Amino acid sequence: MRPPVTETAASVPTHHRLVIIGSGPAGYTAAVYAARAMLVPLLIQGIQPGGQLTITTEVENWPGDTQVQGPDLMVRMESHAREMGARIVSDTVTRLDLSQRPFVLECDSGARLTADALILATGAQARWLGLDSEMRYQGFGVSACATCDGFFYRGREVIVVGGGNTAVEEALFLTNFASKVTLVHRRDSLRAERVLQDRLFRHPKVEVIWNHEVAEITGTDQPLGVTGAVLRSTKDGSTQTVAADGVFIAIGHSPASELVKGQLELRDGGYVRVEPGSTRTSVPGVFAAGDLTDDTYRQAITSAGMGCMAALDAEHWLAAQGLAEGAATPASVTDVARETEAAG
Repeated sequence: MRPPVTETAASVPTHHRLVIIGSGPAGYTAAVYAARAMLVPLLIQGIQPGGQLTITTEVENWPGDTQVQGPDLMVRMESHAREMGARIVSDTVTRLDLSQRPFVLECDSGARLTADALILATGAQARWLGLDSEMRYQGFGVSACATCDGFFYRGREVIVVGGGNTAVEEALFLTNFASKVTLVHRRDSLRAERVLQDRLFRHPKVEVIWNHEVAEITGTDQPLGVTGAVLRSTKDGSTQTVAADGVFIAIGHSPASELVKGQLELRDGGYVRVEPGSTRTSVPGVFAAGDLTDDTYRQAITSAGMGCMAALDAEHWLAAQGLAEGAATPASVTDVARETEAAG
């Protein structure tokens, strides 16, 4: 069972040396490393505690576990962070002000906090089609990550939905496992790079269905699983059913960067830009890790690695500012904390 979270940000001290926003592999790993560095971090879980792995079933590519349920893995990460000394609260940051020192956070609970340093680990969400049947079979045949779940479709037929680089790359990756890959695209041409298209069209396992969109995903209840998809023509509205054991949605991801839009430098697609080889953002003292900044790998293990990097970067930055373990709280910090308390 998940360790109980009973407190919100309203029940913790006003000022913190380090606050971590987000609770996926990046956030929890950052909390473990920051706690071991005696930074006493506060982690604010956000709207989906545990991140995207909480809606994943079997995970077979986490080192040390040949097979583990996604939600169970996240419970273990949360427990690990708590055992190391991180304080974890069930709350959501609704506003962030990076224009003053210390940084100011406003939470859904009404709490106003300040922090000397921040680690952003708010992740990204796969874009979905918005179908009820799609939601029903998520984790039971519907996936947004071929790298994560392709192994489960050895010798089976799958559908990939999309027309950009991600869709073509996912389709090509799935040919390593599936007996047949059907790419469904709502237009008559792909947006993917020409070299990827050439590889796709030459592959004997791939079939492309043009000018169609997924109208419904079909499946069974006992056991819960996908049997195919109903495709609707974007030209005349006619439908056809394609049999498949899995449907991979590859229409892009949306990083959760709304809090820092206009405050941090972002890349195309809304991903937070970090300095190469680090997690440092365009604002000193603010670090970003995981899918919020990574549009290439998007794996639990790479997110965890970036969480480690962010904690180490934050520790070094705080030490350089004289704010590491044992350092006195600057008068300016106390003043801002009093002002925010009064405003609250």
